[in-house]
Amino acid sequence: MSLSYEQRVIKVLTWIHENPSSDLSLDTLADIALMSRFHWHRVFQAMTGETCAQAVRRVRLYRASTWLISNDQSIAEIAEGVGYPNIQSFTRAFSQAFGVPPAMFRKIGKAGLPVQFKTRGKFTMFNVDIENIPERRLAALSHQGSYTEIGNCFGQLAGLASAENLWPRVRGMVGVHYHDPNVVGEADLRSHAGLIIADARAIPHSLDEVFLQAGASAVLHYKGPYSAIKVAYDFLYGNWLPKSGREPADLPPYELYLNDPSEVEEAELLTDIVVRLSV
Repeated sequence: MSLSYEQRVIKVLTWIHENPSSDLSLDTLADIALMSRFHWHRVFQAMTGETCAQAVRRVRLYRASTWLISNDQSIAEIAEGVGYPNIQSFTRAFSQAFGVPPAMFRKIGKAGLPVQFKTRGKFTMFNVDIENIPERRLAALSHQGSYTEIGNCFGQLAGLASAENLWPRVRGMVGVHYHDPNVVGEADLRSHAGLIIADARAIPHSLDEVFLQAGASAVLHYKGPYSAIKVAYDFLYGNWLPKSGREPADLPPYELYLNDPSEVEEAELLTDIVVRLSV
């Protein structure tokens, strides 16, 4: 890996500062960081305390504030120069950030806030192992919406597994999450609720067949309620990965559920977060 995680964050922030009117979409910034789109946004948020979208907005408005008091460009020109599609959306965003509209800000001549590299506070610590994980084949149901609602999907999956007599073939339950909930709206989040199937026989037509690749993986061991699992992701992406020197593969993370929420208290739930690593 040629760049450290810290250098990647700085590279992306510098790019945003120097190219405020360019395409600063989440996938574009992942490309600039030279990291998988499945992981970059989690890394950035965990390391800086803000999402990529928040950083883009902050830097764009800071650039606009300096131009307003340092040159005679029109407000429309400045809005375009920092990537806003029209003066109305720019004025609304600027007013929210600085408390006054751009024209008044220019008259006051007040300097904007400097761009600061934000850092998070202390991380909650978790045990992480690097394990050689075998390929896992899932019989799964697709879920769209909040990850906190995937329990309903697992309920449907359990019913289908009973109807199809799948349980003798099942060796575990997995949730595969394709988006980062910090940057994708709840309605657009996609995931799979899956059962690990132990044999090669056909998957029932009512279920999706999903393969999770074999190989070296970071496995974080989390104990506690599913609703608080974000602290584990923050540690994994904001602390462990940057210090490990390892690179995540271009594959989504997934959660392996080790006990049944209907049988234990929330505080006793055990979950492994699995991130496949590059060779």
